[in-house]
Amino acid sequence: MEGLAAAALVAGLLGGVHCVGMCGGVAGALAAGSRGSLPRRLAAFNLGRIGSYAIAGALAGAIGGIVQAAGPESVLRTVLFVAAQVMVVLIGLYVAGLSGAIVRFERLGAALWRRIEPLRRRFFPVDSDPRALGAGMVWGWIPCGLVYGMLPLAAVAGGPIQGAAVMAAFGVGTLPGLVLAGAAARGLASARREPWVRRLAGFAIVAVGLVGLARVPQVSELIAAGWHCIA
Repeated sequence: MEGLAAAALVAGLLGGVHCVGMCGGVAGALAAGSRGSLPRRLAAFNLGRIGSYAIAGALAGAIGGIVQAAGPESVLRTVLFVAAQVMVVLIGLYVAGLSGAIVRFERLGAALWRRIEPLRRRFFPVDSDPRALGAGMVWGWIPCGLVYGMLPLAAVAGGPIQGAAVMAAFGVGTLPGLVLAGAAARGLASARREPWVRRLAGFAIVAVGLVGLARVPQVSELIAAGWHCIA
């Protein structure tokens, strides 16, 4: 589980260029209306957001545990783990601007978001710490391919607690980008549009996914066999 949490943390750190675009507007609004209380408001918002990620991770971990218990554990775990790492690779290609395949998964959460989104109005304007916490909890459920791409990692973590830990690690990884977005939203938004920034972050995430795939014995054997054939 530690390896999965580490991969989620790295993906969150590197995928921050995407998170600034998704949530940077809210962080900027917090900065505009918080004055001296900005650190508290940002902390409350991100605590709520990461809390929602952890809840989603717990659900994914529970579902993954049920699926693995329903059949040959080793086979199903391998299949789920490979699927999770493939999702990480797709996330990297998305961040790099080379593939939009991951965006299709955002449609899966559209129906849920339509039910949750009206709650957002109760917490705006974000003029208090409780409102910032509530806004973060709601924002944690916004359809996001990056978040959805992490859920398969939570599903193979071993259970709801482990799944929650994986998604919490991902959320912590996104913190630097969003905290900075609250203080310098315009500058970060401009930097995020730089192709080399997106490519560099995206390729690094792809590398994380490929390293994860190489850890699967069956996959590593196939890779070795392929190189042998080429040689």
